[in-house]
Amino acid sequence: MIEIKNISKRFGDVHALDNVSLRINDGEIVGLLGLNGAGKSTLMRLLVGLLAPSEGSISIDGIDVVQQPDAARRALGVLPDTAGLYKRLTARENIAYFARLQGMDEAAIKPACDRLIELLGMASIAERYADGFSLGERMKTALARAIVHGPAHILLDEPTNGLDVITTRAVRRLLQAQKAAGKCVLFSSHLMYEVENICDRVVVIAGGRIVADGTVSEVVSHTGCASLEEAFVQLSEIKEHDYVAHP
Repeated sequence: MIEIKNISKRFGDVHALDNVSLRINDGEIVGLLGLNGAGKSTLMRLLVGLLAPSEGSISIDGIDVVQQPDAARRALGVLPDTAGLYKRLTARENIAYFARLQGMDEAAIKPACDRLIELLGMASIAERYADGFSLGERMKTALARAIVHGPAHILLDEPTNGLDVITTRAVRRLLQAQKAAGKCVLFSSHLMYEVENICDRVVVIAGGRIVADGTVSEVVSHTGCASLEEAFVQLSEIKEHDYVAHP
């Protein structure tokens, strides 16, 4: 479980996050929505320990991210918004390299790589060098690399943005498999249809605060809108920090 309690983050006079609290349960996929500058990336960086909060606390399975950042990070699989690969390594070598960085036993690395290559439909690129990969090929490799060590929790920043239909379906299958294994997934996206198809809950951030937290149907219903896209637009324009939530 990931638990965020009363987190605020300031950069000088700018309040990137303001008193944010959120719990992401095991076996749950949560969609994180917000306009550019709303605070999504700041929250992701706080979760990984790349930034320290101005106030509040974050724990990963009871481990405080600020006090024990390395221990907390070991429980996470992270796909950042830039999926840079080592171009002179094959897809398989990229995945295996990160498995070793995560301290995996050497005997477990090949079976773990094989499973992800099959699940993500990467057989045709597994032995190809990453130099020249398409966006979808890079994303699949980066996603496999992020979770090869079997993390308890997964943070994904725009994992399906710009992907073709086949690759998007492969990513969906992988996320559903992670959910079925009891892992919690935080999924940041601007694609409303992907959020509707994948996520159990939706969290909307506007102006550094959470302005909605609930299922897609709950958020849509409580805004009085006809679709998640319309609800998101309305919520993103909230000025007085009204709150729509259903725990």
